[in-house]
Amino acid sequence: MTEAGRPNLFGLPPGVDFPAAFLTGLETRLGPRPEDWARTEIWVNTQRMRRRLQELLQAGPPRLWPRIRLVADLARHPILADLPPPVSALRRRLELARLVGRLLELEPDLAPRSSIYDLADSLALLMDEMQAEGVAPDAVQSLDVGDLSAHWARAQRFLGLVQTYLDPDPAARGGEGARQRLAAKRLTARWAETPPDHPVIVAGSTGSRGATAVFMAGVAQLPKGAVVLPGFDMDMPAETWAALDDALAAEDHPQYRFRRLLDVLDAGPEAVRPWCPDAAPPSPARNRLVSLALRPAPVTDQWMDEGPALDDLAGATADLSLIEAPSPRAEALAIALCLREAVEAGRTAALITPDRTLTRQVAAALDRWAILPDDSAGQPLPLSPPGRFLRQVAALFGRRLTVADLLALLKHPLTASGVGVRARHLLWTRELELALRREGPAFPDAAALRAWATRRDDGRADWAEWLAGALGGLDRAGTVSLEAHVSRHLELAETLAAGPGATGSGALWLEAAGEVALVTCEALRTEAGAGGEMSPADYSALFDGVLQEREVRSPVEPHPGIMIWGTLEARVQGAERVILAGLNEGSWPETPAPDPWLNRQMRAAIGLLLPERRIGLAAHDFQQAIAAPEVVLSRAVRDAEAQTVPARWLNRLTNLLGGLGDQGGPRALDAMRARGDRWLEMANALERPRHMLPAAPRPSPCPPVEDRPAELSVTAVERLIRDPYSVYAERILGLRPLDPLIHTADAPLRGTVLHRVLERFLAQPLNPDPVAARDELLTLADTVLADEAPWPAARTLWRARLARVADSFVRSEATRQAEARCIARERRGAVALASGFILKAKADRIDARPDGSLVLYDYKTGTPPSVKSMELFDKQLLLEACIAARGGFEGIAAAPVHHVSYLGLGNPPKTVTHGLENGLVDATWAELGRLIAHYQDRAQGYTARSRLQKRTDRSDYDLLSRYGEWDETDGAVRLEVGG
Repeated sequence: MTEAGRPNLFGLPPGVDFPAAFLTGLETRLGPRPEDWARTEIWVNTQRMRRRLQELLQAGPPRLWPRIRLVADLARHPILADLPPPVSALRRRLELARLVGRLLELEPDLAPRSSIYDLADSLALLMDEMQAEGVAPDAVQSLDVGDLSAHWARAQRFLGLVQTYLDPDPAARGGEGARQRLAAKRLTARWAETPPDHPVIVAGSTGSRGATAVFMAGVAQLPKGAVVLPGFDMDMPAETWAALDDALAAEDHPQYRFRRLLDVLDAGPEAVRPWCPDAAPPSPARNRLVSLALRPAPVTDQWMDEGPALDDLAGATADLSLIEAPSPRAEALAIALCLREAVEAGRTAALITPDRTLTRQVAAALDRWAILPDDSAGQPLPLSPPGRFLRQVAALFGRRLTVADLLALLKHPLTASGVGVRARHLLWTRELELALRREGPAFPDAAALRAWATRRDDGRADWAEWLAGALGGLDRAGTVSLEAHVSRHLELAETLAAGPGATGSGALWLEAAGEVALVTCEALRTEAGAGGEMSPADYSALFDGVLQEREVRSPVEPHPGIMIWGTLEARVQGAERVILAGLNEGSWPETPAPDPWLNRQMRAAIGLLLPERRIGLAAHDFQQAIAAPEVVLSRAVRDAEAQTVPARWLNRLTNLLGGLGDQGGPRALDAMRARGDRWLEMANALERPRHMLPAAPRPSPCPPVEDRPAELSVTAVERLIRDPYSVYAERILGLRPLDPLIHTADAPLRGTVLHRVLERFLAQPLNPDPVAARDELLTLADTVLADEAPWPAARTLWRARLARVADSFVRSEATRQAEARCIARERRGAVALASGFILKAKADRIDARPDGSLVLYDYKTGTPPSVKSMELFDKQLLLEACIAARGGFEGIAAAPVHHVSYLGLGNPPKTVTHGLENGLVDATWAELGRLIAHYQDRAQGYTARSRLQKRTDRSDYDLLSRYGEWDETDGAVRLEVGG
């Protein structure tokens, strides 16, 4: 491998199966002697690369294996056993979080307090990067920020405070980055003095990190050393290599990392020799096309010069497909079909994308065919069952417990997962949910849980006591030490997971995800001493961030031929079909995260990596992957919010092809899209239902007469007129809408609360002073709102609404009391028709006039119905007048009704009064008799949405009647039911 005068640099072009070609080239150089293989030391960049090499070696021929190590484990080399251990990354993060917290206390405008741990993470990454790149600790302080904003000057001052963490001696405060660089320097220095007598090879790394680049440069200069670069562009001309000299302009180019390594070795691109001359890429023509498309932006004029020289574009793109899906869901399903076809054909296929949401969607789509892909990234720990459970428990502290949070926790599969307790737990959870939906309170506490348990003696008391004891006192705020937070959090989690009367921790720490969660939590417990004091909200944010750093591998054996890889693993190759998905800006490449400490100019000045480094690495991975034997390029043209922008590399490729008209570029591009459209058509066909059921007719069910209601309230009679089907569903089928899970400050509740305010206000004599009466009304409203409306914003809005109408209400109330005397509020009444049918009501208010006649009022927080609507549809007050005229209200003798009124409390306030002229009360009573008799006919059906006021009105039973499959223009279809 040695050649005098130049470093031992080798390369393999994009698209070559790197592990297979590497071993082929190694066999050419080592020969058949087994001892030579056994003495060879190989350093690779990923665990997957090592596994692939081991799989190829295992496939034969039989031989002694070389030692295959990971570059990330460089500091663990046996001859570097004296290296100091690194500082715990978690401990460093906790210590930095304390410093950042103090900084935000002094300068709160720097960032919100919720970002403490994100800032601590970014600061820890910056420090580790400075140590790995060999940037001196005082380099930041030497920067001239005079022409920059005050934010950067403030960041510079703060970085000076943490300079002790950047001590040049890694034994002091060194993290993994510092230890890795120190290991690279010590090892290469030792090898430079005493070169190894065995081959040392670095294979598959681009040298993107400073410590790795130092190691690669040292190995390349060893007599028996070699560096084999993955995806080295053999087609890029010298002038393009020369254009990569400016990091600010070229760091996002896929070959920039190699140019930087060559500069370190004082060599040019010609120094990189083919590692395996016989290893040809699947499509050299495609490699040339992609190489030209990805030229640095300042030299894209080379498209005009070199583009016409490209030939056989049809052949170069013959195995390329382009999926431009209308949505992420369609993209995921099309990709799943690509993978499924590979399974049926017995071929290997790999999905490569950094978009983890897309990979989860694809995995879910594959599940319909029972295909479990081999996902290299695994599942994020926060999304696993124990991760979700622990996050839910952590979020309980320091705030009032809501119904939604309580039920989400109780229904989690790990809650009460101890032996023999889960079934009863689910039963009582169901009963508690129904009670909380129906009656509240909005914030259930220990007292509410115990009160619920006393309603029945059926065994729920022990369960409620266990739950009340576990959740009591969680709303206490205040700062405590991190040790206290962790201890209280894990103790509560284990108590809830075990269940009532059970010991241990249930299934919380079981299986792969539980084991990873336990290791993570114990690590946090171990390092908690460095965390200081924090609030419950800060602890919850910290715990979420700690979980984000861990993944869980599924214990189920995945399909051996279907892989999901990250972009870094594109270098491993080995798949016959490769799908590059999520090719949109912001996804691939990902948008660089903002650096709150150093801007782009400051990073360049001190020699740190620019944000474009990640884009350049992603570009290199793209160039590697697109050179595979068969490639599917995929993107969604629109996400949930807006149109997407295609990835810059895909955009360049399509633009270049579109401009090569003389060589057939547009035709080749159309053919790529046509092949992609085939997958989209298959996805559409898969989603399209095979058999369309006929649309449901507009129902008008006709139950037996004996099953029809024998009594109705006045409001139900209104519904019988407007929407008879709702009466059928509620009174005959016994179906009632479930109370909302979260009690919100909605219009019905506002009406109930304001009714209660007026009821209590009118229970006392009206103050003759209008101003004093108004103040009394609003004071009473404050009391009722405090008791009935636990939402500060709603209380404020509702009080303001009442205040706007208070003066008008007080004035009109004085007039009403001068004309009549209030004799009943919220009074129940009932009266029977000749047929025996009973009409019931609950009147808001009944007044008696001096002449003995009655006045009925109803309070409306919305818009009151018009007089015409009262006569035709909204008959509530007219029917109450019928009851009053017949002495149906408790304690009130029969008397004529002078008039009825709706008192509107909206803005502006509006009163609608009906004088009941021309015997309207008797006419309404007779009309009611005819209506009820009408529904005593077996042939009369309860038609859905018969006379709703507006088509936009919604009924609780629209889903049951399958409204939407029919509309109001359809005729009702009688349906004989029962009997």
